[in-house]
Amino acid sequence: MTELTVRTRTTPAGPVIELAGELDHASAPDVRALLPGLALGAGQQLVIDLSGITVCDSSGITVLLAARNHALAARAGIALAAVPARVSRIIHIVGLDQVFPTYATARAAEAAWEPPSAHP
Repeated sequence: MTELTVRTRTTPAGPVIELAGELDHASAPDVRALLPGLALGAGQQLVIDLSGITVCDSSGITVLLAARNHALAARAGIALAAVPARVSRIIHIVGLDQVFPTYATARAAEAAWEPPSAHP
């Protein structure tokens, strides 16, 4: 069993959550609990970097959906970055590849973010 390590950092595009280890029933509540404390504004993008994930069970998928709901409530976007093949397969099987934009790296996700225009 590999403990989950969670790091957050702030970019001009918005917060980045970097996860490493097992995102499962034991660790999911900790990740979910940090969501309300994120500084995420309208028009920004929350990036979840999964490059270090070794396991992602249904509780982990639920956390990704909670993060999406949190971003949508803030009128922000969300993207997944560096999704390992085993996690990508799960995301595809449950149809979430239609819901989450994915990028090869967190930096690529940040670079793809476009700030909202000043004029609607």
